[in-house]
Amino acid sequence: MKSAKVRIGVDSVDGFLARARERARKLDRGEKITPEIVISFEDPADMLRVLSAQRIRLLRLAKKKPMPVADLAGQLKRDTRAVSRDVDLLEEFGLLRSRYETNPGHGRRRIVDARASTYQLHAAI
Repeated sequence: MKSAKVRIGVDSVDGFLARARERARKLDRGEKITPEIVISFEDPADMLRVLSAQRIRLLRLAKKKPMPVADLAGQLKRDTRAVSRDVDLLEEFGLLRSRYETNPGHGRRRIVDARASTYQLHAAI
């Protein structure tokens, strides 16, 4: 099941702690908390290194439907190995997920799926 939203941004430890306190207060009041994944970078340059233009195109395509790495590479007009490396990196940061399935007569293939239906990027310089 996909999360409703992944929020990617630049934030400090203080910002993380403030969000955690606010969520705890909501829980104490019995309020419902909307599920989301939050990925924070301390430096905007690090965020831009991870979220290159090619990787953002990959995220957009993976959001549409789960598909094999080879199909993603074909639609993006990129080398399969390069797309696979990008999937590895985005999966490491929790933005994508992948699984292997049997590809009859050809071994196994890696299927890539988005972690959320919405990705939000937030940065201030």
